Amino acid sequence: MNTTVTATAADLREVVAAVPDPEIPVIGIDDLGILRAVEVDEHGHVDVTITPTYSGCPAMEAIQADVRTALARHGHHDVTVRLVLSPAWTTDWITPHGRCLLEEYGVAPPAARAADRAAGGPMALTLSVRCPQCGSPDTRELSRFGSTACKSLWSCNACREPFDHFKTL
Repeated sequence: MNTTVTATAADLREVVAAVPDPEIPVIGIDDLGILRAVEVDEHGHVDVTITPTYSGCPAMEAIQADVRTALARHGHHDVTVRLVLSPAWTTDWITPHGRCLLEEYGVAPPAARAADRAAGGPMALTLSVRCPQCGSPDTRELSRFGSTACKSLWSCNACREPFDHFKTL
């Protein structure tokens, strides 16, 4: 039996969802919110759609290659991985599980803002970022750019540890 033809999109999405982000290897691309769709046609061709965290993200080539490799390991070699820029990725797409993984890894996750936008009400203003090490809100931004362009560098005044914070987009 040809596994390529019988695999469902849901099965293949599980395979692709587990592909880790190369810059933050504890989080899969689904929990990071960049995996948009996985489709398979009647001939077994797999079409994966991803959205970068920001346009020009250097990790996208590695992610595309990792997606192809993960699917090939499961017998799927006829694969297209498409980058879609619109709508643009937002930190609201990070799953609750993904936010926990980021924090456990030492990256302060951004606060979810979708409810503020949907309600048409005022946007919450973040005056402080909680330290992912000790939980203190007594932190300060050291640089708008951290280890990658989608993160900023912060420091905790309580425990003195530096940490990255995912920029709110």
